[in-house]
Amino acid sequence: MTAAEQVLHEIESQAKEKGWPIIGPEKGAVLVDVVRKHKPKRILEIGALVGYSSVLMAANLPEGGQVVSIEIDPVRVEQSRETQRRAGLADRCLVIQGDASEIITQLKGPWDMVFIDAVKEDYLHYLQEAEPALSPGAVIVADNVKLFAERVEPYLDYVRNSGRYSSSYHEFGSDAVEVSVFLASEDGPSFC
Repeated sequence: MTAAEQVLHEIESQAKEKGWPIIGPEKGAVLVDVVRKHKPKRILEIGALVGYSSVLMAANLPEGGQVVSIEIDPVRVEQSRETQRRAGLADRCLVIQGDASEIITQLKGPWDMVFIDAVKEDYLHYLQEAEPALSPGAVIVADNVKLFAERVEPYLDYVRNSGRYSSSYHEFGSDAVEVSVFLASEDGPSFC
């Protein structure tokens, strides 16, 4: 078992005890599949919690890849950094403390993948803030789209009906993730 796998298992156990809303191994498998299939160089994670998903993604990144996480809670920022360090992946991860709504546009893209798991009502805002820095074919993964369906409805309507994304819904019992591929060419977004 790798250091990353060990850390992930520990967090899964702690999450049950402490009620941490991590993505978990079932939905997390979608993240792993996306990273392995699309081989993103740069991932923007919005909402880090304790670093579970950043480790999951960083462990599957191609050489030279990076996960940049935004987390508003300073305690969670330190927990995430410690998780990444213990997993041996700190060199592939950067955690920025602050409000994603204010930080996203200040970060330099391009983003090949975005993972959204923060304030549910702000999912659409987060995505629209990141859009100018998305690379062609960037993949957006949004967590909790069934559990908080009403709160993420504007986001789901946008990725499913704007013509800017090809989107798919992946259900896991009481929850689901939405995986959306940004439809753009090398010349810029293709909003057909």
